[in-house]
Amino acid sequence: MSPTLDEIRRAPKVLLHDHLDGGLRAGTIVELARETGYDRLPTDDPDHLRRWFEEASDSGSLERYLETFEHTVGVMQTRESLERVAAECAEDLADDGVVYAEVRFAPEQHTTRGLSLDEVVEAVLDGFRKGSEGRGIRVGTLLTAMRHKARSMEIAELAVRYRDVGVVGFDIAGAEAGYPPTRHLDAFEYLQRENAHFTIHAGEAFGLPSIWQAIQWCGADRLGHGVRIIDDISVAGDGSAKLGRLAAYVRDKRIPLEMCPTSNLQTGAAASIAEHPIGLLRRLHFRVTVNTDNRLMSSTSVSGEFAKLVEAFGYGWDDLQWFAVNAMKSAFLPFDERLALINGVIKPGFAQLKWQP
Repeated sequence: MSPTLDEIRRAPKVLLHDHLDGGLRAGTIVELARETGYDRLPTDDPDHLRRWFEEASDSGSLERYLETFEHTVGVMQTRESLERVAAECAEDLADDGVVYAEVRFAPEQHTTRGLSLDEVVEAVLDGFRKGSEGRGIRVGTLLTAMRHKARSMEIAELAVRYRDVGVVGFDIAGAEAGYPPTRHLDAFEYLQRENAHFTIHAGEAFGLPSIWQAIQWCGADRLGHGVRIIDDISVAGDGSAKLGRLAAYVRDKRIPLEMCPTSNLQTGAAASIAEHPIGLLRRLHFRVTVNTDNRLMSSTSVSGEFAKLVEAFGYGWDDLQWFAVNAMKSAFLPFDERLALINGVIKPGFAQLKWQP
């Protein structure tokens, strides 16, 4: 029997690629808009608003997809709203059976009402702590710089400043075309000198050059999405695959791919779950992880993503555990802490589900 959605929710899962401003509850957006005076929502009915986000995000364009964030970011401009959104994020992930998550956000996008970058980070960290307490989940934070702006060094320094109190790494995000990661090379070189971890959105809507730059020029520890690595793999009629030099390097070096199947469909990176490169990449034993990207826009959860993969590829518990262990191996946590979660939580949890009568 294939794992069901309800069973998958009980499995101990790991999430590496989730945007804080892409996972708000629709009802919270409406309440925060009322409290903060934000008056540009398309509707103040939570159910209608939830559907609006889903429909607006399903255009096949990354640029159009990113426009939806105007509204979520618009209500996340006070300390109280940031703390609430972060706390609810931790609660929602815990309810979905996530035991470790790295949630990212761009501090520079939350300062329009006078908050400093430090105040933004501290509000979010406080929210994660409150939402995680007693729920069996640990949340690490990734600070994101916007690739079309020029504050990446400032955000990198912020990430290093808060790395001992909950910030586990750095990221750049935003539209890839025209904004290569090498524009932020000084920030990446600084992070490497500081022995800090970072991931880079690359190979989502743009091709192999973005991935190559992220790895070989910038030194990324992980690739955000990385779905276009498929362009460097050719598959013969008999199913055998030949890897190009970049794809082979990514696999050989075990560079983690933070794949987000539903989101990739919405932004046009794949035509269907069954045709998503994750199937081939899993078969070829790339370091694939399964993620949500934006839970509100994609109307998804980690369990939901797993359930779609089960339906499309016939995956069983061993496959789902493989994805979860991959993610935990790739987390920006110290080795001993990753090992403790793998051997003490993830493997026992999957074993219990796999062997249940």
